[in-house]
Amino acid sequence: MPNGVSYYTLDRIEHSEYDDTQPYVVPPGHFFMMGDNRDNSLDSRVPPASGGVGYVPFENIIGRAEIIFFSVGDGTRAWQVWRWPGSLRGSRLFTIVR
Repeated sequence: MPNGVSYYTLDRIEHSEYDDTQPYVVPPGHFFMMGDNRDNSLDSRVPPASGGVGYVPFENIIGRAEIIFFSVGDGTRAWQVWRWPGSLRGSRLFTIVR
């Protein structure tokens, strides 16, 4: 990043189309929503026509997330309850976000 700060992200697909992009220009009155940093997040990087959310208009924002309620590890879908014992991330359950 320009200020020298770096962040760890889970890179499931090397050289995916969202690994290295041009800067996004968010229109006035809209917000950029970032997913969970995985290669398959359908967040503001992905336009609605391609299944993503695109830029979110201000009037669609009704609150803020404050608690991580449930979290499973990479490769496990939330509906795969039989995989929870080995993939549930207990340290993230009910985490207060400030």
